[in-house]
Amino acid sequence: MKPPPLILASGSPRRANLMKEMGLKFRILPSDVPEADSEQLTGRELAELNAYRKARAVAKEHPQAVVFGCDTVVYLGTKPYGKPRNLKEAPMMLSELSGNTHQVISGCCLMYIETHRCEIYSVTTDVRFRRLTNDQVYRYLKHINPLDKAGGYAIQEHGEMIVESIHGSFTNVVGLPVEELADHLKAFGIG
Repeated sequence: MKPPPLILASGSPRRANLMKEMGLKFRILPSDVPEADSEQLTGRELAELNAYRKARAVAKEHPQAVVFGCDTVVYLGTKPYGKPRNLKEAPMMLSELSGNTHQVISGCCLMYIETHRCEIYSVTTDVRFRRLTNDQVYRYLKHINPLDKAGGYAIQEHGEMIVESIHGSFTNVVGLPVEELADHLKAFGIG
C-alpha cells in the first residue's frame, strides 16, 4: 500500500534539510498561523500547542496528507527566549545564556485528518553555554544571522564557539528531533 503524502508545515530551511537527510519525500507548505505566546503555559506546552496549530492549519486544506508541524523554543529556567527582534537583542540573549544550562524544546505534531489521527510530542535537550565575554559574543554573531533562530544562536553554525556541552538530541537543538520523528512517522506508514 502506498504511504500517504507528507507535508512539512514550516518554512524553516533547517527542518527541511534534516528531513531530506532522513530520506523523506515531502512538500513544504508553511503555516501562516501566528505563534501563540502564553505565560500560563510551560515551555513544553507552548511548543506543542504551536506545533499543533501549525499542523492543523495546513491539514485542514490537505486532509489526505500527513502534516508535520514543529515549533522550537529556548528556556533558561522559566524565561523564554524566542527569535531576537533585532540585532541589539541577540547579544543580550547570548550574554544571559552565557555560563548557564538552558533547555531547547521542540514540540511536534503529526496530523492525518483522513484517518482522524493526531500525535503530539516534544523533545527537550539541555545545552550548556561556555562563559562568554562580550568580545566572544560579538565574534560569534559575526558568523551567523541570529534573527531567525530561537535564542539567537545556531548550534550547527560555529556552535563550538559558544556551546560547552549538550545532553540529549543534537538535531533537536538544530530545530528537528529526527530520531523521534522517524519513530512517529512509522506509525503513519511513512519511512
